Amino acid sequence: MKILMASSEAVPFAKTGGLADAVSALSLSLAKLGHEIAVVMPRFYSVDRLRLNRLEGAMGVPVGDGEVWCAVYKTALPGSTAKNPVTVYFIDHEIFFGREGIYGTPSEPDFLDNPRRFAFFSRAVFQLCRKISWYPDILHAHDWPSALVPVFLKYGERRGGFAHTKSVLTIHNLGYQGIYSKDNFPFLSLPWNIFYEAGFEDWNMMNFLKAGINSADKLNTVSPHYAEETKTQAHGFRLDTVLRYRSGDYLGILNGIDTDLWNPAHDLTIPKPYDVKDMSGKAQAKEALQKEFGLPIEPNIPLIGMISRLTEQKGVGELFGPGYGSAYSFCKNMKLQFVILGSGETWCEHEIMSLSSRLPNFAAKVGYNESLSHLIEAGSDFFLMPSRYEPCGLNQMYSLTYGTLPIVRRTGGLADTVENYNQDTGSGTGFMFDDLSPSAIYNTVGWAIWAYYNRKQHIEDMQTRGMKTDFSWKKSAGTYAAMYESLTKEH
Repeated sequence: MKILMASSEAVPFAKTGGLADAVSALSLSLAKLGHEIAVVMPRFYSVDRLRLNRLEGAMGVPVGDGEVWCAVYKTALPGSTAKNPVTVYFIDHEIFFGREGIYGTPSEPDFLDNPRRFAFFSRAVFQLCRKISWYPDILHAHDWPSALVPVFLKYGERRGGFAHTKSVLTIHNLGYQGIYSKDNFPFLSLPWNIFYEAGFEDWNMMNFLKAGINSADKLNTVSPHYAEETKTQAHGFRLDTVLRYRSGDYLGILNGIDTDLWNPAHDLTIPKPYDVKDMSGKAQAKEALQKEFGLPIEPNIPLIGMISRLTEQKGVGELFGPGYGSAYSFCKNMKLQFVILGSGETWCEHEIMSLSSRLPNFAAKVGYNESLSHLIEAGSDFFLMPSRYEPCGLNQMYSLTYGTLPIVRRTGGLADTVENYNQDTGSGTGFMFDDLSPSAIYNTVGWAIWAYYNRKQHIEDMQTRGMKTDFSWKKSAGTYAAMYESLTKEH
């Protein structure tokens, strides 16, 4: 099959979160299955034109009352091969995309012209196919920035070369929907009756994701548990009724991880690679991690790691909230060490640095560092993820692969990938809690620390079980391919 991925992000070109990793990894995995895959995305300022190949001629994109002209560049997706190639096409428009930031900047978190930027991009997807004379069987859009692709296909483009093309929309995070003033709707060059027919209307505003959900031939999200959660009022972000209506076309397909990049047996960023037969490298990683964060070198004290965006979604209020968060209490009352790498809300960045100065067993670094992330996954005994909601989550899968036991809230993809510990039988791969509260986090951390000191064999068996679990994209890619094939058989 011919499959075109339309996304605002793809590693290594542009990334703000797991969307970028998923798009690239899924594309490579589908190519290995024999499908013809291409990716299209905007050429943001950070993507160097000199490293790309420009297609001849300009390309006109019909938006508003006329056409907006742009250029198109291309390159191969790193990791693809001559046998299984994946081409990445870049839509180049200096005014829309030639700026710092993908969706915004710290001073302007959501660019005012985002509805026009991504409406233009979504319509450009169809012009690209015409320009290169390549018409996909499946147009696969990702999240709200490309959610107009299924809308344009259904209400204006399903003709000519697109007569038999079907659309898929993947929801990576329902909390981001692309809600803007409906004054931007005329820029889409669609008649006003489509505003209501496609479901754009949202409290007198325009909702990109809602229209995409209504228009796509198939919908999916990034874990089975999250698919069920999003159909409830508690987790549906006001779109639960639409998702329940489309439930027959709505699947939960668990993301995978890049097991070439995240593999302790071949990881060159950690002091010594290791596997289930020889775990000595994990002990060396723990020592290196303690040194990196300035903690005492104590191999027999349990070390908890955390890598996170410091936002409400990640449960940082219940963990670090001044005066009520649980982190201070369990660091003060339990014999453990705790390290965190992250950035996000200013109050939380200040709080973790304050805790770092007050607690001898807590250390923090603000920011993000890829090699340090690998060291935290390898050197920690436990990995903490107290998420309010988590569509899929990758770090718990990285942790299990590295023999690090997750401490997580039972939500979304965390519930699909972590098996709760049973202290009677020793089964499980991690420690789970249900209520997001400081006391629930405190008690579950305490449970894990108790097991570390009192059930050593259970801990070792859980590590082995986690490291043997297959979290690769191979299975997930096969499920996506089956979904595509079911669509191509429909009239």
